[in-house]
Amino acid sequence: MTKSARISQSAFDGSRLRVILLLDLYEGAQQQFLDAYEHMRNTVASVPGHISDQLCQSIENPSQWLITSEWESALPFLDWVNSEEHIKIVRPMHSCVRDTRSMRYSVLRETHPEQPLTPEAARANLQPAARVGAGRTRHALTFTVKPGSESKVVDILANYDAPEARINGITRLHRTSLFMHGNRVVRAVEVEGDLLATLCHVAAQPEVQAVEEAINPHLEADRDLSDPDSARVFFTRAALPAMQHVEAGRPEPAGLRRHMLYYPAVAGHGLELARFLARQDEAAANDPDGLVYASTVFQRDDVVTRMIDVTGELDLDPLSALGIKGQGKAAELERLLDGAAIGVEGSLDSERTLHRLLAHADMMPVTDRVSADS
Repeated sequence: MTKSARISQSAFDGSRLRVILLLDLYEGAQQQFLDAYEHMRNTVASVPGHISDQLCQSIENPSQWLITSEWESALPFLDWVNSEEHIKIVRPMHSCVRDTRSMRYSVLRETHPEQPLTPEAARANLQPAARVGAGRTRHALTFTVKPGSESKVVDILANYDAPEARINGITRLHRTSLFMHGNRVVRAVEVEGDLLATLCHVAAQPEVQAVEEAINPHLEADRDLSDPDSARVFFTRAALPAMQHVEAGRPEPAGLRRHMLYYPAVAGHGLELARFLARQDEAAANDPDGLVYASTVFQRDDVVTRMIDVTGELDLDPLSALGIKGQGKAAELERLLDGAAIGVEGSLDSERTLHRLLAHADMMPVTDRVSADS
């Protein structure tokens, strides 16, 4: 179970998860919405890890609804919400909804006034401690472009005017980082405040709309961002959830350099690989002389990436850079990593192989923009 106070984002601590979905329905869509919800709840009730859900209607505004669900932990929920089955089953509901907002919380404390629990039972499956952080959250998405179009896509993504970073008094886009590996693009953002408000603001900016339109012909998966359903499906499939973020227990040094490392997992082992890297980062955070100051592990299916902020050159400490410092860790990574997918085969006990792996895993930076007032 994750206990480090330096971890500000985690899907691995085993705590129960509360998901809150706020919805504003179109006038006249209530019955259609209720029918869609009935079908959805009958399906989700059999999803492993799902505990319960409730549908609530505002006592003040009949168009405002709330769906709240509880899960054994974040992992089964993320598996479900990112699945093709989920995309299919919620599609009828979206045609009823004018606006929606999703929020996810680990359960930290709870009260049982009618039947007091022992201290041990009261702590079962609860978040072990309150997480702390700077109020910034990291989010990422990934998609692939048609082979042969990589240089065109790089040129498009690297050469556009940045949108206004300040959204309102409490929300702003702090940083945007884009990387490529072969024909795969990973876009990561750091947000202070409301993620949904940030995404809506950015999507409405003419310069961003022009970029999205320009890369459309080069994408392997067709999309039409002018069609809300097509846009929703594309971004759902492109979502690359942040599984853990950890920072070292020392003041942030000047001159940090950002990298994104790509770890394609052996088929069916993406989550295991992400958990392995998360454990290594948690242990490395205690090293006062470590190369890696901050690390975020992202994972979807067998695509695992790790965004790291480092204090020096990666080649000087490839074990730390790759997240495998410690006895026997290289062999564990070798078991989980599809080395052939990034052109590296052979034992990671070899220093030469480690450097080759690092060179292949280190994604090409396309752009890294920090807001002016950061």
